[in-house]
Amino acid sequence: MRNTFGEVLYGLAKDDPRVHIVVSDISPVGSMAKFREEFPERFINVGVAEQSMIGICAGLALRGMRPFAYTIATFSLYRPYEMVRDDLGYQNLPVTVVGIGGGVIYSTLGGTHYAQEDIAIAGSIPNMSIIAPCDPVEATAATEWLVKRESGGPVYFRFGKAGEPTLTGPDSDPWEFGKLRYLRKGTDVAVLSYGVITKMAGQVADALTADGKSVSLAVCHTLKPLDRDGIADLLRRHSQVIVIEEHVPQGGLAPQTKQIAWDIRAECRLDTFTLKDEFVHCYGSHEDILAAHGLSPERILAAVRG
Repeated sequence: MRNTFGEVLYGLAKDDPRVHIVVSDISPVGSMAKFREEFPERFINVGVAEQSMIGICAGLALRGMRPFAYTIATFSLYRPYEMVRDDLGYQNLPVTVVGIGGGVIYSTLGGTHYAQEDIAIAGSIPNMSIIAPCDPVEATAATEWLVKRESGGPVYFRFGKAGEPTLTGPDSDPWEFGKLRYLRKGTDVAVLSYGVITKMAGQVADALTADGKSVSLAVCHTLKPLDRDGIADLLRRHSQVIVIEEHVPQGGLAPQTKQIAWDIRAECRLDTFTLKDEFVHCYGSHEDILAAHGLSPERILAAVRG
């Protein structure tokens, strides 16, 4: 997704001089490097100065530009939080804060690089929207929307890293900002997810389909504004709903789905699977860290089949 984002943004920037990229001590590679070489006046590397990155983006937005603040998620959102809140949220400026490595995908770099509570933090800022694509196809659609939109405030754009598989297909609903999207439709069970961990959600959906269930796989790529009507409809139309997300239990999709289920008096069985409310001291791959949090297809299936 990261590479796709760079390629799409580079292509759009050729025809749209409003596009600026401000990075914080991260080496531009691929299309991001081409952007720097071809549009040096629109590429700024502030070094280890994330607060300045956000402030510069705010200034560019006030001049009518479409700036993207681009670095690792913990450094694009946590370190400059005050500036994200006051410079972007308070002034409702059209700046995209790109967070690479959402969740615990920077597995071997430890807790300083885990953005496992980023949805809750970004979602608490007034005027801030949140987009978390599940694959390169969604990343493409979202990037195009971010550049071409004519209004709206700041957006937190949550990515993985690179190498994510394509999960969407010709039968998937079209991508639309703020709308729940079905990758496949069934009638018995719905598996709801977003971001990189949608791959695991798809594995769970495949296993339940093999069990003889009619299974929907839906993605909530826009976490804010949340498609409450779409989630309510999903809860009403399935006898079992499973939410899988790479985020702590507070402030993410799982608790908001539970709230909607309560509000509409949903009668379905609702199972939610999230990261633990703790920093797991485990060294290993992304899958190892997720497993230490209790997130694996085997553990989820054992729970939902009961």
